[in-house]
This record gives sequence, structure tokens and C-alpha cells, in this order.
Amino acid sequence: WIPLPSRCKVRRNIGDNDGTNKREERPNSRLDNHHERCSPLPPHIPRPSPQSIVTMEAILSILWAVLTGLKYVFLFYTSIIFWAPLVAIYQEHKIWARSPAVPSLNLLGIVKVYIFNLAFMGVSYIGSILLIPKLIIRGWDDSVARDAHCLVERIDAFVGLSAAVGPVVVRGVENLPPENGDVPAPIYIANHCSQIDTGAVYYLFRRFKWIAKKSLLFLPGVGATMFLGKHIFIDRKTGKNKNSVSNLYTQANASVQSGIPLFIFPQGTRRMTERLPFKDGAFKIALENGCPLVPVSVEIPLNVWNNWYPLNLLWGAKKDPVVLTVHKPIKVTPDMDKEELKKTCSDIIYSVLPKIEGVEEEVTAKKDTIRERYHSE
Repeated sequence: WIPLPSRCKVRRNIGDNDGTNKREERPNSRLDNHHERCSPLPPHIPRPSPQSIVTMEAILSILWAVLTGLKYVFLFYTSIIFWAPLVAIYQEHKIWARSPAVPSLNLLGIVKVYIFNLAFMGVSYIGSILLIPKLIIRGWDDSVARDAHCLVERIDAFVGLSAAVGPVVVRGVENLPPENGDVPAPIYIANHCSQIDTGAVYYLFRRFKWIAKKSLLFLPGVGATMFLGKHIFIDRKTGKNKNSVSNLYTQANASVQSGIPLFIFPQGTRRMTERLPFKDGAFKIALENGCPLVPVSVEIPLNVWNNWYPLNLLWGAKKDPVVLTVHKPIKVTPDMDKEELKKTCSDIIYSVLPKIEGVEEEVTAKKDTIRERYHSE
């Protein structure tokens, strides 16, 4: 039985009482003849031409190809989460292998560096996706940037450090400036030892903006979260650096003048043993805006990677923590000497860090080698 529209009529033979057959048209009757079916379209709607059907099929084919391509791009982008930590392992290995005074990464340390970066990127990836609905509803306002930093980035740091590094202890909490929106906002400066630093400083529970390499934007999760958090990026490519640096100072000045602090590693390069001189960037921003400087010392245990944490917690072993020491803020005025300010901050930060045995002799030997090479040329 096929239900028919009310406009359709089907002819069928019916019999009269006198035995003669007559034909009568009755609406909504069952079909007796397949060829007498009525058209599915109303008369006022024209049938599509063969050319329009071909065009529609072509459009659908192109749309399907685009969606398929986007699917593979998405899968490739997501797969970076699993192989990008291998690059991080290489970078961290160079830091720890640079000096014989510190232990190089063993196999266990390599696995833990991979887990740390995998957890950091994976949680960032999920968090950035969860922020999309709020981004669509609210737009890219300050509440989205705050959630990206104070929720997603902090959770990333806590998960990564808890999974592979261990506890973090903060000393001198009373020296932390309150988050009351004071203008200009302070600038936090710290020594830069390892990848661990970037996660450990979130235990200060303060909002701030990073000044980071622009290439980080291409990392899954991390790049999206930092972009939503409105951090400041610098392009280090030759030829673009001048404009990028100018834009950096413009954004940095705007940030501290809007009450959002900055966090800067003034030594620039990660070193476990060498105490590199500080660069000018953070101090130039502080002098221009009158921002207080908050020195922070980051102490990384030498066995931070090459241990059985977190498995050793099962048998009650103690883990040496990462220690953050917050020093008293330094009031900065525009008339202060930049070089003296840099030396003061450097002395304060390194004053509480333990001296690694054999490092001073190693640094002296390197300097002597450089002098000899210079004089020979």
C-alpha cells in the first residue's frame, strides 16, 4: 500500500449492480498500474535540468574533497603532540650534557622529558578546544585570556610537573605583589635552567604574560592557549627582528600599563651551570614604565630527571623539590642606571642558588680558551 497525495487520482474498474463494468476515478487509491503513477513534484515546481544536477554533484564532490583534506590536516596537526616532545628531548639533553658537573640524561630521564612535554601539550590541546564555545559567545575579550592563562596553562603545568618532575616549593610568598590591578604592573624576572622553569613558575599563582618565540604558535595546544592568553611573541628571523622587537616593546608597555605583569627570563638561554649575564629587555621596559622588578630564583635538583619519580612514591621515597624563591620587589625609577640594575638583580637571583662543584673551574677554562683563540687570530 502506497499513500498518495490528495491531488493524485488513480483509475480502477468497479462493478455496478447490473453486472456491467464502469471506470471511476477515485482519489488516494492503490496503484493498479505502475505506469500510471503521478509525479512527486507539484506542477508549479519545475523539474531540475540534467546540467544543474551535474553542477550540484560537482559542488558536493569538491566539498567532500575539502572536508577530507581538512580531516587529514587535523589528524597530522594532532599527531604533532606525540612527536614534538622528541625535539624537546634533544634540547633538554644538550642542556644537561653541556657540563660534566651535572649528570646527563639517562634512558629514564629521556622518558620523563617525553612524558612531561606530552602531558603539557595534551592538556593544552584539550583546554584550548574547551575554550572555543566561550570564545564564540564572548569574543576574544579579557575573560577568555584570563581563563586561558589562569585555568588551562596552570593545569598544564600542574599535570606535567606532577607526572614527571615532582613537587614545587615556593619560598618568600609574602614578597609577591598583590593582584589588585596596580599600574604599572610588576615584571617578574628569573634565571632559566630547564624546560621545568616554564611550568614551575605557575606555582606563584599570579597572572602574567610571557614573551615567547613566535614559532611556539605552531605547537598544538600550547600555541592556541598562548594565543588565546594574549601573550607577546617575537619573531627572531633575520630581517624581521627589528620590527618584531619594536612591536614587542609596544605590547609589553601596553600590558604593564593595563595592570597585567610580565614574566621574563633575562638571561635568554637555558643553562644549568653557567650564570649568563642578563640582557636588556626586561630592564628597559621597567625603566620606561617605572615597573617594580620581582626577582625569582629557580633551583632545579640535579637528579630531577634521572630518578624513579613518581613510582618511588610507592615505597615512600622522598623527592627533592623544585624550589622557587621570591625576593623583595625592587622599586625602579627612570633615572636608575640600567647596568647597575641588571647587576643588582643578577646578584640577588644567584645569591640563593647553590654553587655546583667544578663549574667555576670549567667556566674559567672556557674563558681562557676563548681568549687564546682570540689572541691567536
